[in-house]
Amino acid sequence: MDVTKIESHHLMANSNQATVEHMLEVVGATDVEELFEQIPAEHRLNRDLNLPPALVSEADLSRHMDDLLGRDVKPKVSFLGGGCWPHYVPAVVDEIVGRSEFLNNIWGTPSSDLGRTQSLFEFCSQLGELLELDFVGLPVYSWGCATGHAMLMAQRINGRPEVLIPASLDPERRAVIETYAGRPELEQYVELIEVDCDWETGCLDLDDLRSKLSGETCAIYLENPSFLGTFEASGPEAASLAKQAGAEVIVGVDPIALGITASPAAWGADIVVGTIQSLGVHMNCGGGASGFIASRDEERYARQYPTLCLSAAHTADGDIGYSMTLFEQTSYGSRELGNDWTGNSTYLWAIAASVYMALLGPRGFEEIGQTILSRSHRAAEVVAAVPGVEVRFGDGFFKEFVADFSGTGKTVAEINASLRERGVFGGLDLSERFPDLGQSALICVTEIHQEEDIALLGEALTEAVK
Repeated sequence: MDVTKIESHHLMANSNQATVEHMLEVVGATDVEELFEQIPAEHRLNRDLNLPPALVSEADLSRHMDDLLGRDVKPKVSFLGGGCWPHYVPAVVDEIVGRSEFLNNIWGTPSSDLGRTQSLFEFCSQLGELLELDFVGLPVYSWGCATGHAMLMAQRINGRPEVLIPASLDPERRAVIETYAGRPELEQYVELIEVDCDWETGCLDLDDLRSKLSGETCAIYLENPSFLGTFEASGPEAASLAKQAGAEVIVGVDPIALGITASPAAWGADIVVGTIQSLGVHMNCGGGASGFIASRDEERYARQYPTLCLSAAHTADGDIGYSMTLFEQTSYGSRELGNDWTGNSTYLWAIAASVYMALLGPRGFEEIGQTILSRSHRAAEVVAAVPGVEVRFGDGFFKEFVADFSGTGKTVAEINASLRERGVFGGLDLSERFPDLGQSALICVTEIHQEEDIALLGEALTEAVK
């Protein structure tokens, strides 16, 4: 082996050429080949190994091993999303969050909490860079909880009683938001007013938004991508209209899309909320998918955060110290006198997301965004080719798309039951949630779905609609 041909790999320290040369020097060899001279020539392979093409990622290797281990089991492929999605979680994420200093950590003294606090500060810093915002609180239980808190933040800022929300909002997320809005007899009550959706494009109906904006509107809430997977093309104009009315602009976002889309902060968002489940958190039931709140670093916003917030400062001897800030305005510091009650928190998932974001980096976010975009659109082409099936809003979507099965004469429930018999979990049934869409399903495709999975979906759907 010629050491001059060895290339350094950033995740394998011993592949560095200088390291190889140092090890050879220590053992007294001039070349790696000398280490194998003791093996008789007739016992040495004199041809290239007949190996399949190298797997280019950890996700591919994991998929390959799962296929080998489950070769005698009927495969299961899931296209179910709707707010909790099947993304790949790198092994190092599980390794880090499983370490005792994070997994078993409890709140202690500022000195004993320094390492944990620094790690959580890194989460806020990385997410802030991704969102192009400077102030990020520690995460709350879910995207819906984050939206509810942000809505009440806006009300405390301008004192107005109404929030406009899109008709395309996830019904489950909306139910959480309605809980935060409260009841009319409560002191801090917010009236939720629904803004129509243009069912031809999947975007906000701007004419309806204009008609409902008023001096009573404290904020508008919209999402990009929306629950139905569509890019909210009306977002910048909607934000402009809201600001003209003196309202705050709250935007929900799936951060995995920010490698290929502009941050909502770039087109007018004042407060950005969303989930970190797509950033290295496994799908789970009842464990909290985690939601974040972020804004510009302005006192009018910072003073309204109900979450724990972190800060960093240089110490007298030049080191950097990390600590909580604005603690007195949280329920941790002032109990019922705090801005709001954050309830269960998901700080372990903040560590997971921090590791995930550090692994990807800017280029990684761009690559995964492009991968999801291309594979979901490829799946939409395959689904649209099935007789009687129409893909709605097909011009602009990310990760999830609406497949309308009305033309097949079958219900989504019937089709999904047929798919399960073929080892496929179909999309989320939208027929009851959004009757305007007919017998439609929300189909989710991420970076974990390979071409054979998409082909299987097309074949299974073709059989299911017969």
